[in-house]
Amino acid sequence: IVLGGDGFCGWPTSLHLSDAGHDVVIVDNLSRRNIDNELGCSSLTPIQPPEVRVQAWKEVTGKEIVFKNIDIAKEYDLLVQLIKEEKPDAIVHFAEQRAAPYSMKNSKAKRYTVDNNISGSNNLCCAVIDAEVDAHIVHLGTMGVYGYGTSGGEIPEGYIDVILPGGREANILHPAYPGSVYHATKCLDALLWQFYQKNDELRITDLHQGIVWGTNTPQTIKDERLINRFDYDGDYGTVLNRFLLQGAMGVPLTVYGTGGQTRAFIHVTDTAKCIEIAINNPPKKGERVEIFNQVAETRRVRDVAALVAEQTGVKVNNIPNPRQEAAENELDVANRKFCNLGLEPVTLDAGLFDEVTEIVKKYKDRCDPTKILPASFWNKKRAAECAELDP
Repeated sequence: IVLGGDGFCGWPTSLHLSDAGHDVVIVDNLSRRNIDNELGCSSLTPIQPPEVRVQAWKEVTGKEIVFKNIDIAKEYDLLVQLIKEEKPDAIVHFAEQRAAPYSMKNSKAKRYTVDNNISGSNNLCCAVIDAEVDAHIVHLGTMGVYGYGTSGGEIPEGYIDVILPGGREANILHPAYPGSVYHATKCLDALLWQFYQKNDELRITDLHQGIVWGTNTPQTIKDERLINRFDYDGDYGTVLNRFLLQGAMGVPLTVYGTGGQTRAFIHVTDTAKCIEIAINNPPKKGERVEIFNQVAETRRVRDVAALVAEQTGVKVNNIPNPRQEAAENELDVANRKFCNLGLEPVTLDAGLFDEVTEIVKKYKDRCDPTKILPASFWNKKRAAECAELDP
C-alpha cells in the first residue's frame, strides 16, 4: 500500500514498485491537488486524474494498480478496513503535507500541516495494530530533522554516539532541530515511530530524504498520461527544479540570501529505488526503527545555481531570504547504508538537467511567472525584508 501515492514522490514510486512485480494499492485523498486550487498554481506538467493514470498504466504494462480515495488523518475506519482486506507486506507512507514554505504560510497552513501529518502517522500505527497485520511501515522523513550543520561533523544515519554525564557512552536518536512547522512534524513522527516500535514491536523504517529534483522516471515516460507533477511555485517548487525552470525560460535564478545554504539532493528516480530497497530489507520484529539517509550528494545552493546559470546562460539574482535560517552552513551526510545495499545514486548532471529543461520548454505556456517568487515567510521580520520583491 502506498499512502500518498498520487503525489510528486508517491506516483513514480508506485509505478516503480508495480514495474518491479509488487501488487500496489494507492491511497490518496488528493489534498495536494486541492492545494493547487487554493494557491492558484497547477503543476507545470498536465497531470491526469488518478483514475486515468492507473488505467493508462494498465494499458501500457498490463499491470493493475488499485486507487482508493481515503483521508488517513480523518477516515480511520476505512484505513483499518483496507489493511485488513489487503494484508500488505509493506505500507509506504508519503501521505503528509510536504512543503516547508506552505507549512509557514499562515496559521491555517501551520495547523493543517500538524493536524494532517501527525494524525496520519499516529492513525497508521494504530491501524496496523488494530488490523493485526504484520506490515512493515516505510516512512518518508526528511534530512531537515537533523538541522543543518548542528551535528559537529558527519550526520549519521538516525542514531548518534554520545557521552553522557559520568563518561557513560550511549547511542541515541539524533537530537531534533526542525527549521519549519513541516520539519517539526517529521521530528514528531520520529518519536511516534520510536514509541510504537518499543511498545507494539511494529517494524518501521524511516527514510530521511534530501531535496528531490527531476520529474520523470523510466516508468512515467512510457505514456503522456503517466507524467509526474512538476512544481515550480515558491511554496512547492524544490530549489533545483525552480532553477531549471527559470533557466529554461531565460529569467534570472532567484537565490535566497547568500546561497550559502548547503543541502542534500536526490533524483526522483532514486527516491523510488530507495523505497524498494527499504521494502526489501525490513527490520526484524523487535529491532529498533531502521533509519536511512536517503541522499545522493550535498551541494551549496549558490553552486547549484552557478551550474544551471552556466548551462542556460541566465544571471543569478540574490534576493532576501524568506526563511529564518543560517546564511551559511556546512553539511556532511552519511549514506552508506543504501550504497551498501546496491544503490548507485544519480548525481547532479547536465544530461539530466537537459531532460528537465526539455519538459519546461514543452509546457512553459502553462507557467505563471508571478508564482515563482516566495509567497510564504517564516516570520514578520522575514516578510518585511521580502516586501519589496517584484513578481
